[in-house]
Amino acid sequence: MPPAPTRDPLHGKTLEQLLTELVEHFGWPELGRRIAIRCFTHDPSVRSSLTFLRRTPWARAKVESLYLYMLRERERQRQAGSSQDR
Repeated sequence: MPPAPTRDPLHGKTLEQLLTELVEHFGWPELGRRIAIRCFTHDPSVRSSLTFLRRTPWARAKVESLYLYMLRERERQRQAGSSQDR
């Protein structure tokens, strides 16, 4: 019997996937404004940010929280768009 599907949107996502999606959605400048950490504001890269985030639980929690916010906003926009099509 296969395991029950999880409702956790972070399940199965790597930190690199989260960070990459956030950078694609917000860009480095906005990401640095929303989460004021040096690895996002001074010469940012995915690699250096991952190094910092893996060692800093509070910063990783902020990234995960922003990722969940982004998913909720995308869902709201999708629902608003589909309700206008009716």
